[in-house]
Amino acid sequence: MTEAEAGERAESLRRKIERHNYRYHVLDDPEISDAAFDALMVELRQIEEAWPDLITSDSPTQRVGGQPRDGFATLRHETPMRSLLSLYDEQTMARFGETCRKELGADTVPLVAEPKYDGVSVEIVYDGGRLVSAATRGDGRTGEDVTANVRTIAQVPLRLRSGGTAIPDHLVVRGEVYIEKAEFAEFNRRQEEAGGKTFANPRNAAAGSLRQLDPRITAQRPLRIFFWEIAPSSTWRPETQWECLQAMKSLGLKTCPESQLLTSENDALSWHHDLQARRDALPYEIDGCVFKVNNLADHEQLGVRAANPRWAVAYKFAARQETTRIVEINAQVGRTGAVTPVAVLEPVQIGGVTVTHVSLHNQDEIDRKDIRVGDTVLVERAGDVIPHVVQIITEKRPKGTRRYRLPAKCPVCGGEVVKPEGEAVSRCTNNSCPAQVKESIKHWGGKQALDIDGLGDKLVDQLVDTGLVRDVAGLYDLAAELVAGLERMAEKSAANLIEAVAGSKEASLARLIYGLGIRHVGRATADTLAAEFGSLDALGAADTERLLAVPDVGPEVAASIVQWFASDENRALLARLRAHGIDPITETAPAAGGRLEGKTVVITGELESITRDEAEELVRSEGGKAASSVSSKTAYLVVGANPGPTKTRAAEKHGTAILDEKAFLSLIGRAKGAEAE
Repeated sequence: MTEAEAGERAESLRRKIERHNYRYHVLDDPEISDAAFDALMVELRQIEEAWPDLITSDSPTQRVGGQPRDGFATLRHETPMRSLLSLYDEQTMARFGETCRKELGADTVPLVAEPKYDGVSVEIVYDGGRLVSAATRGDGRTGEDVTANVRTIAQVPLRLRSGGTAIPDHLVVRGEVYIEKAEFAEFNRRQEEAGGKTFANPRNAAAGSLRQLDPRITAQRPLRIFFWEIAPSSTWRPETQWECLQAMKSLGLKTCPESQLLTSENDALSWHHDLQARRDALPYEIDGCVFKVNNLADHEQLGVRAANPRWAVAYKFAARQETTRIVEINAQVGRTGAVTPVAVLEPVQIGGVTVTHVSLHNQDEIDRKDIRVGDTVLVERAGDVIPHVVQIITEKRPKGTRRYRLPAKCPVCGGEVVKPEGEAVSRCTNNSCPAQVKESIKHWGGKQALDIDGLGDKLVDQLVDTGLVRDVAGLYDLAAELVAGLERMAEKSAANLIEAVAGSKEASLARLIYGLGIRHVGRATADTLAAEFGSLDALGAADTERLLAVPDVGPEVAASIVQWFASDENRALLARLRAHGIDPITETAPAAGGRLEGKTVVITGELESITRDEAEELVRSEGGKAASSVSSKTAYLVVGANPGPTKTRAAEKHGTAILDEKAFLSLIGRAKGAEAE
């Protein structure tokens, strides 16, 4: 291939990739598989590596981000990015409509309705169809230059497409960068497992990700965007806001499918009520609705009042935040020794739930917000998200308060508490700490691990507090008569427990690996490790290089596994478990021909004839992979009663087959409620 031929092929590949990005990120209608898309990217990278002069600034290979910067420069907005006036009741909303009708001399004024996204506003400039700059809102006139970071967002086209709309010479668009709720929860989970910084809510995570000095970090964050405005400084824009939304979509800019064109403020009130009722079902956070006069010429006539345009308002939802007081802060110790500060609150009702405790996450988070005992704090509970402290009310701080520090000694065992370098979480270093022992036993007996029926939290507390059990191996030394002597236990319940403990000896290798509680090893990874190595001996003998060759195992997971098996204490525990007959049958990858071989299945909701754990075991037994979230690689979503809306919407987005319980059981060759073939 000559350089000229390579240039033609590279440009052809860029056009194809641009088209497929548009169909995937804007239309939610991909027409090729992820593997086929990846093949196009690989070919383009190979050409650009061979002929570096062919690399263009808008090539899709250039989204990964450049070198870290020393700080942010600033960019001045060509026209101000004004904030909207916030409304909180129907009467004020009605007055807005009345004012618009009166000043425009119209009987009705059509409005465009859009969700008020809880994200970060940005302005992006395209010259000749190519992205040239991006800035945050800042003070409305000047924002931070985040061009390098915005380029990493997959939904932001580096080059506009002509889909029926001519590409303007100069186009200035505005939008909201956000993170979906499910992706935020998964991101925070990974951060916490890695000992990194967690965020209080998706908006904070989006803002923190967008303002990274190293664009390569931003590229790893699950940022998305909705575009909502063509700024007046553009060389072309349509006559109405509704047409602006359609034009942006045709240019390859993602707009929100929830947006609607309404005839009056009465329709706006109905739309507001409807969206508020559906708020928790949306995959992203919103805190109200935005209503804009549709005709752009009317914007000029209505003008601006102070800092707010008079042609648009934000009608906010009822707050799900309340203020209360921190009574005390306690340090709680988890299974891995993590010492977590938990605030005890004066009870407060938020969203129909009484909130009495809230995690403060770690010392860094306490220091950042300067949280102290006695402080009045603003607590938020959005949907089903765990409550968190948004901020302290400094003017209500009583005199004499002191900064809170996590204890240097474990509050349970008195062992030393240290904060490992590079981690945000402090940990108790005593592996025999009763708190750690209790949590490890609860984990061992959990549904995803050894599934020991009757081993509840209160019983575990008694077993450890009385000295009957000192680690998970101690469960297999228990005698029924000793258990029967514990509080709220009787001979029958004690006998049932001993039987359940004995039955757990037959658990699979995957369950045992997960039950050991190795840091960063979840159930899916445990399944992979069991199939890959076939025994604990083989897994324990694997070095880092061997582990990194296993799918889904990265450096952090590999290091954690090697460290766990290198511990003399852990090796002694395994020896005691083997002495009790806990030596799982060697597991290998499922034989070819399983009904779900190579397919990923997600289960949501409550199944009627089997539990979710049992359903996931069936998936694995048929050669499939049981996952917790829907992606483009998910083959089936099995839906029971009261399913999670996020997973269902994701399945619809990716074209994933959705099965009810009957169809799922039929797929794997089982009649409902019948035994396996």
